[in-house]
Amino acid sequence: MVGLQDAGCHNINLVTPTHVVPQILEALPVAVEMGLEIPLVYNSSGYDSVETLRLLDGIVDVYMPDFKFWDPEVSRRFCDAEDYPGVAQAAIREMHRQVGDLVIDADGIARRGLLVRHLVMPGGAAGTREVMRFLAREVSPNTYVNLMDQWRPAGESDRHPGLRRDLLARDYRDALAGC
Repeated sequence: MVGLQDAGCHNINLVTPTHVVPQILEALPVAVEMGLEIPLVYNSSGYDSVETLRLLDGIVDVYMPDFKFWDPEVSRRFCDAEDYPGVAQAAIREMHRQVGDLVIDADGIARRGLLVRHLVMPGGAAGTREVMRFLAREVSPNTYVNLMDQWRPAGESDRHPGLRRDLLARDYRDALAGC
């Protein structure tokens, strides 16, 4: 981590780190003692337990979760995780409780807070409108959201008729209009 900081990185981005939280917690005191000062980013799918997140209270500077699906049935069909929407909602609430709204410094660098990513999918499959309402009403109306338009069919998406096509400009415009 200190080597990355010395190389000019703006943060330490821990990607899908749930399974290594104990190692992160063990390594951080050593890194801080060695001079680590840049923000720690927890970059996840949003499918995080509140119990694990509470271990990180006061440790993580920026949480960057996905919020993939609003509808449990859609989540079950596409990811075999019917509980994903509820787990993600609880996790995002906890993340925001810990770090608040996103704070960006004068250089445009995120220093602390919550930044949610949401992938717009064909036919509104991800429930974009509902996800945005949840964030605005139950987390914070100031929640930063990266509304992503890069859906491309791959992997097993051909098993789902509505996902066999690229995202159309119209799909993305509709998602923006519904926010």
